[in-house]
Amino acid sequence: MSTSGQQQFRYTQTPSKVLHLRNLPWDCSDEELVELCKPFGKIVNTKCNVGANRNQAFVEFADLNQAINMVSYYASASEPAQVRGKTVYTQYSNRNEIVNNKSPGDVPGNVLLVTIEGVEAGDVSIDVIHLVFSAFGFVQKIATFEKAAGFQALIQFSDVGTASAAREALDGRSIPKYLLPEHVNHCHLRISYSAHTDLNIKFQSHRSRDYTNPYLPVNPTAMEGLLQPVVGPDGEKKEPESNVLFASLENMQYAVTVDVIHTVFSAFGTVQKIAIFEKNGQTQALIQYPDLTTAAAAKDALEGHCIYDGGYCKLHLSYSRHTDLNVQAYSDKSRDYTVPESSLLAMQQASAVHAPPAVWHNPQSGPAQSSAGYGAASVPGQAPTSHSSSWNPNLQGGGSTFPLAPTRYPGHSYAPPVPGYATAVNPPGSSQQINHNATGGQPFSVSQPFHPSTMPHTPYHG
Repeated sequence: MSTSGQQQFRYTQTPSKVLHLRNLPWDCSDEELVELCKPFGKIVNTKCNVGANRNQAFVEFADLNQAINMVSYYASASEPAQVRGKTVYTQYSNRNEIVNNKSPGDVPGNVLLVTIEGVEAGDVSIDVIHLVFSAFGFVQKIATFEKAAGFQALIQFSDVGTASAAREALDGRSIPKYLLPEHVNHCHLRISYSAHTDLNIKFQSHRSRDYTNPYLPVNPTAMEGLLQPVVGPDGEKKEPESNVLFASLENMQYAVTVDVIHTVFSAFGTVQKIAIFEKNGQTQALIQYPDLTTAAAAKDALEGHCIYDGGYCKLHLSYSRHTDLNVQAYSDKSRDYTVPESSLLAMQQASAVHAPPAVWHNPQSGPAQSSAGYGAASVPGQAPTSHSSSWNPNLQGGGSTFPLAPTRYPGHSYAPPVPGYATAVNPPGSSQQINHNATGGQPFSVSQPFHPSTMPHTPYHG
């Protein structure tokens, strides 16, 4: 077809604000289409990489005359439309709107999705967000969260008009510097419309607010869970402190029980609650102290150190966002030491009456063994320790044995062992030392009463 024929074909088509573009690069992007077409008017929507060869596209202008101007210009121009050196052929589409590729973020609504670029969660408080957006009208609800795109917020207005005005004024702008922490240099807002129409806010917290319901319950833990980050003298952010420590353990040669955790961490102050759990194949624990100072001292002293010699059960500690743990008062995986001793003793006795004999079974070793199937384990470089009378394998009947974890911390001598205790209560006057590193570093003294019979008698097979 001749050039004049092509021009005649364009002119005889019914004009539309949607243009059909052909002979594009197969990987042409929306940005390249906008760059080609924006000199002629505002681009409302695009759809690229269509057709069998993915070399066609559609572009929708805001106004019909803008689309006519582009077609007319390239029909008579000496230089054709080009993308990456390829000649692009332009004609009117037989559609008046691109409906199958309209971005939800461009459909006006009363809820805005705001991405706050250049900041982390906690740098911009929910009160600052409310202050900025309420300048355009009544903000009903706010919910903040973290996604792969960064720190985001959903902001609900009472109507579409108010939301549109806020988006038009703030999209691409920055939050005023005086409303931001000193370490934040810039903060840009990227705003689109959300598909939500009414946010479901369950409680008031540092993450969510409902300004239409003054009777909505307040979550104190959530309100205090994430404060403005503390910045040190060097400008680096410091980890927010908490009275609850989060511990993860690696190289689990031996099982770590609630009693072991209590023995280790109570050396620095009163331990109120403990919870142990498994996550992603790793043993983890939460340890609650009554105050921040005690938790900070324990974290500084124990971080990176090992409970057992040889690098076994290495501790990695950080602050938890929890401030008050909700745990079962007495179980294999949790303990609440704030419960009165009389109640705790009753729980222990009830557990002892109804619980079967303590037998650890390795599922890969065949049928479970009776309590007679336990034997002593030796740690390299350490002499085997004696056993209390209740665990003497010579007094039990045959069966294959499992090794015991050390009944004392390596490198420390104890008084002759006495019969094992059934509870976690430690006899007064005893003492203990805990190894500070896996390579035989200097141990530190623990003043908390301790007896080797309270240490674990179960090997760990993770």
